[in-house]
Amino acid sequence: MVTHFIFLSSSYSKGTRIALDYVISNENTQAVLEDTLKTIIEKCGSDVSISTHIVHSETEEWSSVCKADLYFEDIKVIKNVDEFIKLINDDRVLIGMDIAKYILSKVICTHLKLEKLVYLCYADYLCNTGKRLFLDAIYAFKYGPVVASVYEECKKYGYMPIEKEKRDIQSKLISEMPSRSRILFAKNGIQKLFSIDKTLEKYGKLTAKELVDITHRENTPWKMTEVKPWPLKSIISDDKIKEFHKYELV
Repeated sequence: MVTHFIFLSSSYSKGTRIALDYVISNENTQAVLEDTLKTIIEKCGSDVSISTHIVHSETEEWSSVCKADLYFEDIKVIKNVDEFIKLINDDRVLIGMDIAKYILSKVICTHLKLEKLVYLCYADYLCNTGKRLFLDAIYAFKYGPVVASVYEECKKYGYMPIEKEKRDIQSKLISEMPSRSRILFAKNGIQKLFSIDKTLEKYGKLTAKELVDITHRENTPWKMTEVKPWPLKSIISDDKIKEFHKYELV
């Protein structure tokens, strides 16, 4: 009988759960496991989503772990702790499309409405915390702020409600649980999800036109940024959002 000690987490970019598998075989293993956990927390953050498991199986092979407990099927086993940490950290940062998927699980949107809601989620979080909600640049287009990854993924829907064709977007099926889990996995995920929900409470029931009217008010970040003709792009800076987002509040 062999004892496996397993560190388990998720890789959203790989679309699977990931595991570090240690075979407990000598008296030094406890120290190794403690050092490994300490390293993961130090490099990924104290709020990292990780669980530990002990499994008794017939051999040292991972297949024997799956045979002993079907819960561990379809998991990608990572060879070393550095790669494990890199995969986790790659997913602790959000892009605009991560927020868009969550919004689409709760609100029926056209592309235009979705762009405005993702932007307003970003602006609220930035102004309340001083930190970025996601990595994307935000551009000043003719009809207001546009988020890079959301524009590239959703522009094909035009004026049609995206909800009707949501199975075509990346994950194939947008539902609240996976999109919510994706945000919670990110750094400060609980804080980010709470902020997003508060923003949707304020703006989610407004129409696309009403949202455009809000972002086009005098002295808003979009209004204070030069709108250049396509294909030139004007970035709405974080400094402008911090200074002028107050004119977009409802």
